Amino acid sequence: MQKNVLPCGKVVELSLSSRRAVAVRESIADIRLIESTGVDRTAVDGIRDRLIALAADKELFPRSDFPVPQNNLGGQLYLLSQDTDGRFALYMQVVAGANSTPAHNHTTWAVIVGLEGQELNRLYNGHAEQGKPEMESEYIVEHGTGIAFLPEDVHSIHIEDGSLNFHCYGLDLNALSERQYWSEDSDEWKYFKNKFDIIDART
Repeated sequence: MQKNVLPCGKVVELSLSSRRAVAVRESIADIRLIESTGVDRTAVDGIRDRLIALAADKELFPRSDFPVPQNNLGGQLYLLSQDTDGRFALYMQVVAGANSTPAHNHTTWAVIVGLEGQELNRLYNGHAEQGKPEMESEYIVEHGTGIAFLPEDVHSIHIEDGSLNFHCYGLDLNALSERQYWSEDSDEWKYFKNKFDIIDART
């Protein structure tokens, strides 16, 4: 355990979960300040960089604290922080094996930062109202790196051998009722209907 000195001079020992909660709380406070200047490319890149700094101490986020339920091997979301109004939602996403998503938007700013494994992000041009998205680049998220999105940006995720990543959004994922994805089967944009299964891991 890590020791902490209180203002009164008393020395206390902090558990791993307490240290993690403090680090997350400080990071979210910084993210609120960054976002207060407005949501643009500079702001979301700043949020990404702050979360990369949080991820630097991997000991705070051991995979053993974020298991994937046996009935959900595609991935599990753990809630690390969220304001009472649903804003500034920070999740840990853990994937045990292979997983992928269709091309989709978020309708709020979004940031992904790596802790373990590799997550291939395919980035697309155009927006949901402009027809079929066309891939224009790829970027691998892994420890020490991250990627940031504005509300209208479109991407897809592809994981082959498991990962542990931060996913941070301007608003609770289950409140984003206007999110859309490109359906290859019907060749059109559709709205997400399924709610995310999220485990509350806040201390």
